[in-house]
Amino acid sequence: MGIIGWILIGLIMGALAKAALNRKGGSWVGSLLIGVVGALVGGFLGSVAFDRGIGSFWSPWTWLLAFVGSVIVLAVWSAISGRSPQR
Repeated sequence: MGIIGWILIGLIMGALAKAALNRKGGSWVGSLLIGVVGALVGGFLGSVAFDRGIGSFWSPWTWLLAFVGSVIVLAVWSAISGRSPQR
């Protein structure tokens, strides 16, 4: 997967993770970072747990791992920074 694929997945999954955890605000750069780091974390966890990591851009497995990883990264970041979900 190329750099454009990582950017697209990062933006989409970062925004979805924020929506799933009820986090409002922030910039698109923050969503991008959450999504890209989340995709890396999800890919690592997928390869360790299921012996299957991030694949091609169009693979549903790639999108699922990126979403789960993004939610984990955002939850850990929220716990470290001491922020609670905004309403």
